[in-house]
Amino acid sequence: MKFSAGKAARKWTFGLSGCDQRTIGAVLALLLVSAPAQAYLTTSRVPLPKPRPAEAPVIEPAQKPGEEPAKSGLPAELGKPAAEARPPEPPPASACRLALTDAIAVAPSIPDIKGPGACGGPDMVRLEAVILPDKTRVPLKPAGTMRCAMATAVADWIRTDMAPLATSLGTKLLELDNFDSFDCRGRNRVVGAKLSEHGRANALDVRGLKLANGRSIALTERNTPREQREAVLHSVCTRFTTVLGPGSDGYHEDHIHLDIAERRGNYKICQWDVWDEWPRLAPLMPALRPDEAPPREVAEGKPGEAKSEAAEPAAARPTAEAEPEPEAEAAPPQEQPKPKPKPKPKKRRAPPPSPFSFLR
Repeated sequence: MKFSAGKAARKWTFGLSGCDQRTIGAVLALLLVSAPAQAYLTTSRVPLPKPRPAEAPVIEPAQKPGEEPAKSGLPAELGKPAAEARPPEPPPASACRLALTDAIAVAPSIPDIKGPGACGGPDMVRLEAVILPDKTRVPLKPAGTMRCAMATAVADWIRTDMAPLATSLGTKLLELDNFDSFDCRGRNRVVGAKLSEHGRANALDVRGLKLANGRSIALTERNTPREQREAVLHSVCTRFTTVLGPGSDGYHEDHIHLDIAERRGNYKICQWDVWDEWPRLAPLMPALRPDEAPPREVAEGKPGEAKSEAAEPAAARPTAEAEPEPEAEAAPPQEQPKPKPKPKPKKRRAPPPSPFSFLR
């Protein structure tokens, strides 16, 4: 069989036609294009996590009601969800907090105040009201922020001294006028002064005590009876270590400062001048006519009666000019005594010369 070189080349393609050859070329081209994409997919897969080591602790599922807790090497809180984790336990209550019960005062605990600086302190309460032995509430208007020890001292003072004082006046204690309690400031609100006991939540300023009969015991008002203010003075100076009022330093003329600051030897300060009451009548007005004075008709005399010389006023008496007296005979002129000559002053003799005059 005869064939040429061109025919031999065409025969090398395994007898495929030209159309078949083009189809095979297109397939090979697609394979070459898709090969990098497949390699990229195989190399860019996300790596799977490593298998859990055998020595790792096993976390048990959450405990169901009625089941016993599973024993594992982890604490029980770690196996529970975050919502079931126990909150941190509050610090234990102090002895003062345990003693200041609801039967004595309404004083809920508040978080400790820390700063700025040395302000604040621990064991803080908000004193809202004091409960009297007969279950009567005496609120503080407004409520005071202070330490538990100061709140206890205020509650004992009101229950033991002020409530009986109101009872002796025929009424009951209604409320306490709170002027100031905790305030981070210097003494007397002076910038740069030493820290006040108010800044330590250890003081209370009181203006007065309101009574159920509508009256009040204003501690710095002169219209308040002096015996009432003196009773309060003796009470607070016995219970508190510092008492400042009118006459102390000029900063406490309208309120009374109380605190329980600790000093050496239990030293106390009580500076409160109980001023006298204002006079009921102005001092420039004339005094009232006394009850024992005779009636004005008797003093002046009735019409038609002769007035006595004692009761007759001096203006009504006749003067020397009303009734002329007889002229007296002219007395002879008397010689006036001659004035005595003044004695002449004696001349003082000069002192003898000193024998030591040469030493001058």
